[in-house]
Amino acid sequence: MYSEADAAALYDLLNPWDPESNAGDAFYYSLVMDAESVLDVGCGTGAMLHLARDRGHRGRLAGLDPDRAALDRARRRTDIEWIDGTAAQAEPGSGFELATMMGHAFQFIVSDDEVRASLAGIHGALRPGGRLVFETRHPQARAWEGWRHTNPEDVSDLVDHAGRAVRVWHDVDSVVDDVVAFHGTVADPDGTVLLVEHARLRFLDLAALNGFLTAAGFEIEAQYGDWDRSPITAASREIITVARRSGRTD
Repeated sequence: MYSEADAAALYDLLNPWDPESNAGDAFYYSLVMDAESVLDVGCGTGAMLHLARDRGHRGRLAGLDPDRAALDRARRRTDIEWIDGTAAQAEPGSGFELATMMGHAFQFIVSDDEVRASLAGIHGALRPGGRLVFETRHPQARAWEGWRHTNPEDVSDLVDHAGRAVRVWHDVDSVVDDVVAFHGTVADPDGTVLLVEHARLRFLDLAALNGFLTAAGFEIEAQYGDWDRSPITAASREIITVARRSGRTD
């Protein structure tokens, strides 16, 4: 069987954080390095904050995530704050200059109430004028249609941290309104299943997303359709948002 710790280590192999080779990582990296204090919401194994500290960030860095196995891996570095919790549980009055949600973490917040509570939590953890930066897949691109074991582009073969050859893929279980339920499978090369993880993602369109942000007290500073900061078009696969916290506290 594959443990939660194994899965956390595998995540790092599948998603190496490298601003030199990944345009999305580069986008966040410059913002993080320029900010005095950063709260990474849904930080996972903490790869971004680890690299920021490695490369000389001297300010306050904190990672927030409810996944304890991922946080255990993140805590290999002790000069960063690691907080077990959700976005809704972010500490009010923390005064962060920047909050980030990378890796489409925002999409794991599914219900309207969860979205409102999460944005309220982040709003409260930012200083007035502080920024929230995150990306969500644009629903027009229908990314979930490629999440299937018969799609070679969605199948990864690799050797994990323990030296085991594994195969990883995804399959969609349902699409109901703007919520996609799916599962990821980790298996031996012979097909023996080691781990199945189920999840749901919400694909908010631009109008709905901005409605939630505005209601939570954020002002939309910029939105892009790609990591080169090009505008959102009918062909965009991402909605990359930079939102600024207003001074309101209600």
